[in-house]
Amino acid sequence: MKIVRDLLSALLLAMLSVPVWAQLMPDAQPKREFRGAWIQVVNGQFAGKPTGEVKQELRRQLDALQRAGINAVIFQVRAECDALYASRLEPWSRYLTGQQGTQPQPYWDPMEFMVEECHKRCMEFHAWINPYRASTSLDKTRAVGHISNVHPEWFVTYGNQLYFDPGLPESRRHIRMVVLDIVSRYDVDAIHMDDYFYPYPIVGKEFPDDDSYARYGAGFANKADWRRHNVNLLVEEIHAAVHRAKPWVKFGVSPFGIYRNQSSDPLGSRTRGLQNYDDLYADVLLWVEKGWVDYLIPQIYWQVGHPVADYAVLVDWWAKHGGERPLFIGQSVVNTVQHADPDNSSVNQLACKTVLQRSYQTVAGSCQWYASAVADNMGRYADALALVYHRYPALPPVFDFIDGEAPGKVRRLKALWMEDGYVLFWTAPKYRGEMDRAVQYVVYRFGHDEEIDLSDPSHIVAVTRNSFCKLPYKDGKTCYRYVVTALDRLHNESKPAVKKLRL
Repeated sequence: MKIVRDLLSALLLAMLSVPVWAQLMPDAQPKREFRGAWIQVVNGQFAGKPTGEVKQELRRQLDALQRAGINAVIFQVRAECDALYASRLEPWSRYLTGQQGTQPQPYWDPMEFMVEECHKRCMEFHAWINPYRASTSLDKTRAVGHISNVHPEWFVTYGNQLYFDPGLPESRRHIRMVVLDIVSRYDVDAIHMDDYFYPYPIVGKEFPDDDSYARYGAGFANKADWRRHNVNLLVEEIHAAVHRAKPWVKFGVSPFGIYRNQSSDPLGSRTRGLQNYDDLYADVLLWVEKGWVDYLIPQIYWQVGHPVADYAVLVDWWAKHGGERPLFIGQSVVNTVQHADPDNSSVNQLACKTVLQRSYQTVAGSCQWYASAVADNMGRYADALALVYHRYPALPPVFDFIDGEAPGKVRRLKALWMEDGYVLFWTAPKYRGEMDRAVQYVVYRFGHDEEIDLSDPSHIVAVTRNSFCKLPYKDGKTCYRYVVTALDRLHNESKPAVKKLRL
């Protein structure tokens, strides 16, 4: 009954919020903002379904996300040392075919498909892996070739799950090989890890790593420091390996929302929950300080006013402590639509959360958990994004610490009559290497007497991978200036090319 009451409350808040959306968000919106969404597989939404049905559902979700203004998709490709892609190292995932190790029939490669579909929509594709988890349930049969069957000595059981022992160099080497296999063979924009490092603690159970601590723990004051060192090594090694292979591919992490509580550390947040540093052995701020991650998305899935982990307190804390690398906020769609704004009980918390995160210069966007909640328009969340909070397109942030050099200017900008209308064409700029190559273009429109201001996203009419854009033609009497810029793989923007047209 509680679940039913919660759902009814969420729907009521959502319906009440519709008429006042526009009153809660200023007209000015950022031109640069990460707008991501996580597509998970462990909920079983694709398991055992025919290839055509899964493709259709993924396209449906991507189309809905695109309409909602999402510009990056984080897709779960490795949940338990398995693969939703043609891995050379690990078996096909049961979350795709229903049985681990069984190849999809008819054959397809979901990651290859998703990279193509995301890029077609000018969305980034982030390949999401769970590093240490080898089985979400010991009751499930693992494929003969699963790494835990090939090298059982690398694994430990904790609760009803199986994990790599993070203290073993062999564990790190295998995970690193998996990442390099993905980066080398797929045109991914990022490798992404979530919050599963050392597992969430089970009350009364100690993680069974005494043997590896005895072998490798010399020189550490205690096991906790040694465990953090193990995770630090993995993060550092993967970051370095990714950038050696393809310098433009980013490496990001979405840690649990609390780093440390003030009761553990005076510099911690005013919270009283589980802690990355102490419970998951994830020293996230060290990774930022050392430059071992390219972005962070702390999972702040609570509401404003939560008694243990207040959303407003945590956004403020991360904005002040985690902003040396691009910082995005992990949002829970369900939590947001089922809780009322503390200052206006007639609306849900989407407005106050969005205004809050955009008030910090160090917060450069957000990511929605989970994508299908947006695609299904839960609580009219997608409508609100499309009509208000993502009303105008946004380009992802520039990662200038990786590369800050813009591509060349587009060439030979011209408009031609074609069979289906008036079309603006251009030629890609020349480039020296892959980091300089234009991969997308931004098309802006200004009135004849308007100042050309490329910082204003309301003038963006298209973001495209094509070297052309169809123009709206009326009677040939109104003069406009169209501006086209080029974007490289890290979204550096070229100087503008301008064309005057009468439409």
